Amino acid sequence: MARGPGWLAAAAALLLLLLAPSSEAGCAELGRCCRGRDLACVSSGWRPDRSHGACYCDQACPRTMDCCHDYPQACPEVSCAVSEWSDWSGCAEPCQATYRVRRRHVVQEPRNGGEACPPLEEKAGCVEYWNQEGAECKQSLIPALITTGGYGKARKKRAASSENEGAGYCVEFQITAIMEGCLQGNSSYTQWMRYLSEGHTVCVECQHPALDSRSLHCYGDGSGSKKNQLLHWQAMGNPQCRGTWRRVRQLDTCSCPSVHSFLFI
Repeated sequence: MARGPGWLAAAAALLLLLLAPSSEAGCAELGRCCRGRDLACVSSGWRPDRSHGACYCDQACPRTMDCCHDYPQACPEVSCAVSEWSDWSGCAEPCQATYRVRRRHVVQEPRNGGEACPPLEEKAGCVEYWNQEGAECKQSLIPALITTGGYGKARKKRAASSENEGAGYCVEFQITAIMEGCLQGNSSYTQWMRYLSEGHTVCVECQHPALDSRSLHCYGDGSGSKKNQLLHWQAMGNPQCRGTWRRVRQLDTCSCPSVHSFLFI
């Protein structure tokens, strides 16, 4: 049976509808892009399955496959964007083991299911050996306080250079004892403590601001100790992580390995 001209016209009209769905309502006409699953964020038009009717402009519609045809264009996914980290602050309190902080702020809030914002604040252990009046703290901050060598880049960036500053140095120690507390920290900032092991030789860097400009030493570096004398150390961020070591030698030129590399605080 031959098909008449009317069939051809109907087929052409249907083809135009399928090829040009953007002409039919959708998110642009609704003028809204909604968070989560919002049944009130509804328009009408073509859906991805090429059916026509109610369609949505909320974050859940890509999963439920009922978005309006123009959802990707009208409601593009935008991930969170943050600024660069600020410089590290000074220690929260002088003359005691405490922390310093750095922050960043949100430049672009996430939209339409974009990636969420990362943490906006980080803390790191530190000690100020001089009070606000410039006097040396009376208590002896022994044992040596150490932190991960990964903190070194941030400290070098923050430390202000001057002609009076002495060059840093490194000291090698052989760890003779370590407390089990070094293996119990679950926080991200305590993971580095797992690289502390009995018998291992570690390299600890003395640099600004821990390097005292008056004595040109870091507190607890064992510079005045006797040969094979047991010295005490403690990891910043976990008071239960501590132990003893023997001073091996001082290196004026630092070449600490990446894994067993630490810093005096």
